[in-house]
Amino acid sequence: MQRRIAIHCILTTFFVFVSFNFSNSLLAQRPTAGLVVSDNELASKAGKEILDRGGNAIDAAIATAFALAVVDQASSGLGGGGFMVIYDAKERRAHALDFRETAPERARADLYARGGKLVPSLSLTGGLAVAVPGQVAGLIQAHKRFATLPLPVLMAPAIRYASEGFALDVTLRYAIDRQQAAMKKFPDLARVFFPKGEVPGEGEGIRQVELGEALKAIASKGAEVFYQGWIAQAIIDSVKNEGGVISSEDLTNYKAIWREPLVGRYRNRTVITMPPPSSGGVALLQALNVLEGYPLTMIPHNSSTYLHLLTEAMKHGFANRAQYLGDPEFVKIPSQTLVSKEYASWVRGRISPIKTHAPKYYGLSGFKAEQGGTTHFSVRDAFGNAVACTLSINTRFGSKILAPKTGIVLNNHMDDFAIHPSGNVYGLQGNEANSLQPKKRPLSSMSPTIILQGDRPELITGGAGGPRIISATLQTVLNVLDFRMPVDKAVTAPRIHHQWMPDTLNVETDIAPETRRSLERLGHIVRERSVLGVVQAIFVRRSQVSGAVDPRKEDRARSE
Repeated sequence: MQRRIAIHCILTTFFVFVSFNFSNSLLAQRPTAGLVVSDNELASKAGKEILDRGGNAIDAAIATAFALAVVDQASSGLGGGGFMVIYDAKERRAHALDFRETAPERARADLYARGGKLVPSLSLTGGLAVAVPGQVAGLIQAHKRFATLPLPVLMAPAIRYASEGFALDVTLRYAIDRQQAAMKKFPDLARVFFPKGEVPGEGEGIRQVELGEALKAIASKGAEVFYQGWIAQAIIDSVKNEGGVISSEDLTNYKAIWREPLVGRYRNRTVITMPPPSSGGVALLQALNVLEGYPLTMIPHNSSTYLHLLTEAMKHGFANRAQYLGDPEFVKIPSQTLVSKEYASWVRGRISPIKTHAPKYYGLSGFKAEQGGTTHFSVRDAFGNAVACTLSINTRFGSKILAPKTGIVLNNHMDDFAIHPSGNVYGLQGNEANSLQPKKRPLSSMSPTIILQGDRPELITGGAGGPRIISATLQTVLNVLDFRMPVDKAVTAPRIHHQWMPDTLNVETDIAPETRRSLERLGHIVRERSVLGVVQAIFVRRSQVSGAVDPRKEDRARSE
């Protein structure tokens, strides 16, 4: 990672200062600076453009999200959904917006079987993979409640990128290249991303005129045209043609939901994160509560001792994810017990410093309380408002369906339900709490998080990468708050990941061989992985605002 990398952090001061000294951090020396951090330079520029016009963090977040829906449809878009955590500096109050997709009314588990056997590909590719999209509804809700600039102004950069075209970057080209066999089976998708019949070269232009027209319609008519107008009909027709069951009623009845954020404490800071149907917030707070009981500053960073404690905390969190978490409208979730300090103390009592345990050892079941393919961006404005937002269409290019005449790539988030006994595409296990039911929202690992010191945002972060989002976000928080790393070092430091099942401890290549051997002696099954999540983060300390873009996404694209 020691190389020159593209910086996608954008500061709004009187000038833009970029350092290419083997660092992906960008510092503003003015306390009034605003900052947008995403994993796409054009999307960050869209957010900066809005901040420069006097918009607030929510304005910039909306512009960034719509821009990402153009320049990186491999990861997010109008056909997907997400979560947004907002901190209102004036009111000193946090808000959580859930615009996760929902299962169609006619969805049922037996649709994913052929000849009496479940077929995993049916929840990944084609019409049955598509859940009712929520991103447009969510962004419009955020605009109505918090934005200060008109919607057409916020969507102007996205419309420009779609209508006039943009230069293909290395990460999107990598995604197209890796998915080309599947994408070419869907002519409408192939027409947009293989304009000459082959994978475009890096720097070649991509124009999405139809998507530009869809964006213009949303900018002038709002969410109604997406959920009840001609865009809705195009989505319904394309899904039906590919064997799916989304109806006009599914789209008409979709609603984004304002939820109470999960709020916890760690090292005298306030942690604000996303509640279910995100599993990320619950798992993150569980792990932080457990690790708060250890003197981490006295343990060498990424030593076997530290990584063992981290792994054991994560295994308990992911075991509970599989057992208890789902859509709160459908299942009673013991969230307050899971994020309690009392439960964390019990977990610490079960962590052995000299060995790990079999999977059945982990989770809440033995606790007896005393009567207890995704993208992320972060924004901070000059007024102290903050937004952490994670968007997804699930795996790269989602279901591979592009709704004709709209340019919109549709998600494959039906795979996030517990349909298959062997787990979903990420190997995540689940049970009745996350079972497929009509109108239900599938469980997610997205973990948009804002950490306050006093009443001021100190760290705004989140990530991409399926279940690795949780572990990557957790380690970034620990690197900043416990190990006092600059935010760029906190984001780029080598990471590990364990999700309870499968019972494998994944480690990035830069974890030292002797550390791996020590972990194996403790009973861990260690496997090397090249990339474990992609994090974007903003850190605020006194008069300095720093942003970090995780180079892993671009590094992987360049190395393969």
